[in-house]
Amino acid sequence: MATRKPPPEPQLQLKEWHSISEIDRAIEKLRRRVAEAEQLDVQAAVLSDTGGEDVVTSNVRTAILEIFGENSPEYKEHQHIRMWAGALFMGMEPHEVVQGTERGRTQLIGVVKGLIARLVEKRAELAEGVQPSPKEITRVLNLHPRVADVAVDLFQDGYPWEAVFAASKVLVNFVKERSGQHQLDGAGLMRAVFSRNNPILAFNELKDQTDLDEQEGMMHLFEGAVLGIRNPGGHSFPEGPEQRAAEYLSLLSLLAYRTQEAKRNKQP
Repeated sequence: MATRKPPPEPQLQLKEWHSISEIDRAIEKLRRRVAEAEQLDVQAAVLSDTGGEDVVTSNVRTAILEIFGENSPEYKEHQHIRMWAGALFMGMEPHEVVQGTERGRTQLIGVVKGLIARLVEKRAELAEGVQPSPKEITRVLNLHPRVADVAVDLFQDGYPWEAVFAASKVLVNFVKERSGQHQLDGAGLMRAVFSRNNPILAFNELKDQTDLDEQEGMMHLFEGAVLGIRNPGGHSFPEGPEQRAAEYLSLLSLLAYRTQEAKRNKQP
């Protein structure tokens, strides 16, 4: 009768890091595991059989699994890590068990600190001359909530230009809401609401030439957002790199914030 061959060992997979913030979170998690081990009262845990050393050890194993992955070299090497060092035999005196556990704690802390050092090195490599990916940019831009609500998920799911179009429509609707000009749309809406002469929504006190210039300049930015972003998006938005889409989102978010900050001007 033929014997079954054991299944092949899964191939080791190195963890791929996509952002510095991801590495920072992993480092912080491992540092918490170190703090737990350092704060453990080994003598009380052993003599009173509290299981504290087992909890700390389990937390370390779980952290390594979550950070590096089941098939990573790090987890394969340390998945059975324990808080013990030295010989282990029946009839050991309590003080001998405490000493073995203490030595094991020192080794466990050393292993975790070694993993932290490895992550710090990887972080430096990733940070050296590397710009964040467009997807990472959408998470750190602090987009206006209205823009973020409609755009971030689309962008993250691989539809960057659909995200831009959705954000441009949100901006137009936000201007209508703040100004009350629901009967207007497009460039005409922006010219009426943000006009240099007696605007409905003003960005400043309109007291001098500088104020008037800012008001007119902002009006043209809003007008350009409609003509150059929303209107083409309603037909066939030009494709381009994700980086450019992220830049458009940043612009639309800025205009949404300025809309929110603008004050209703007293109409004659």
